[in-house]
Amino acid sequence: MIWLISILTVIAAYLIGSVNTSIILSKALYGSDIRQTGSGNAGTTNMLRTHGKKMAAFTLIGDVLKGVVAVLLAMLADNQLADVPANGTLLASLPYIAGFFVVLGHNFPVFFQFRGGKGVATSLGVILTLDWKIGLTVLVIALAIMAISRYVSLGSVIAAFLFPVLHLASGLIGGDIDVMSVVFAAALAVLIIARHHSNISRLIRGTENKLGAKKE
Repeated sequence: MIWLISILTVIAAYLIGSVNTSIILSKALYGSDIRQTGSGNAGTTNMLRTHGKKMAAFTLIGDVLKGVVAVLLAMLADNQLADVPANGTLLASLPYIAGFFVVLGHNFPVFFQFRGGKGVATSLGVILTLDWKIGLTVLVIALAIMAISRYVSLGSVIAAFLFPVLHLASGLIGGDIDVMSVVFAAALAVLIIARHHSNISRLIRGTENKLGAKKE
């Protein structure tokens, strides 16, 4: 029963992530697939460049909420398993596992041919729900980097890297380290950074698009 609840929670997180906000909005309101325009990415930044600030805001809110809902669902399931001696096992880290899988669903949505976004907004919802202090810290740092450099990808990648580092540091300071939660926090960071591989290549070459810049 314990494993069944955990598995169902993880599957639910993946399915929640697979409900891609930008694809649904672009098809419903414009009769086109956001993946066929702009950068081809199914996320907030491409919605901003293609359909404007209002649609970008709706996309951002929808994607962040997916992360929040998936982690809260896992926390609810974890509370149901509170009396089970699961410390040190996957069950004790269920919210972190669900957080990873909701982002995985966003990036590779089963409902949309496994072609989704890069998971930044959904990851933000995940991190804020898991630990709001760390979430606000990485958000402020990311926004500062984006404002200074005007590279959304640079802020996103650095924020992704900082999440497991700050989570581990918090555990070390508090003297309570959950190894599996650290593993899945690191896995989430790797997933986000890997999805930005083309952006990283363009950053290195100096050809990455800046926020607010028009494509030639």
